[in-house]
Amino acid sequence: MVHPAAASAKGTSWSDLFEPGVKHALVVGVGLQILQQFSGINGVLYYTPQILEQAGVGVLLSNLGLSSASASLLISGLTTLLMLPSIVVAMRLMDISGRRTLLLTTIPVLILSLVILVLGSLVNFGSVVNAAISTGSVVIYFCSFVMGFGPVPNILCAEIFPTRVRGLCIAICALTFWICDIIVTYSLPVLLKSVGLSGVFGMYAVVCVIAWIFVFIKVRWT
Repeated sequence: MVHPAAASAKGTSWSDLFEPGVKHALVVGVGLQILQQFSGINGVLYYTPQILEQAGVGVLLSNLGLSSASASLLISGLTTLLMLPSIVVAMRLMDISGRRTLLLTTIPVLILSLVILVLGSLVNFGSVVNAAISTGSVVIYFCSFVMGFGPVPNILCAEIFPTRVRGLCIAICALTFWICDIIVTYSLPVLLKSVGLSGVFGMYAVVCVIAWIFVFIKVRWT
């Protein structure tokens, strides 16, 4: 006897992806994965110590006798710890507020934090103020991301596809995720050298604006 799930998987074909409902869901799934990665999260996460060091955060902990590199690593670790309570909040709000609402409310916070990072890089408010602005903005960026744009795309991808094509569609979304992750990770050092910290965060802010518009127009599910 053939298991129903096996029969369903065997009957899946590429032509099924072009059915109207499936095609729309796949566009949403792939689009969210692309925009999620190009909002810069993994690039910023992997290179947080270097970014903070370039922003001059060493001055905040200079009284402790730490070097700029050590201060950046310490603040990077503390930032990661602060993301944990945000994940708990996201778990609570996911079903209360809904996936779409969570995206539409957290992405503007990402945009605001990135814009503040750009201003902090371009305008000289003094070394201490600039370092504090950069550190605070990075923390807000990470915490906001893990509350919305981090988990929601993956959750939606697990929910929006019909059962008969779910495996294939999720595989396509996962492939998109990792390709974009590699591009963002390896392009960040090059971008930092070519356009600087403010240019990189400006690009990520533009992507977040596009992401908000995409969610508002395309994501129908709550």
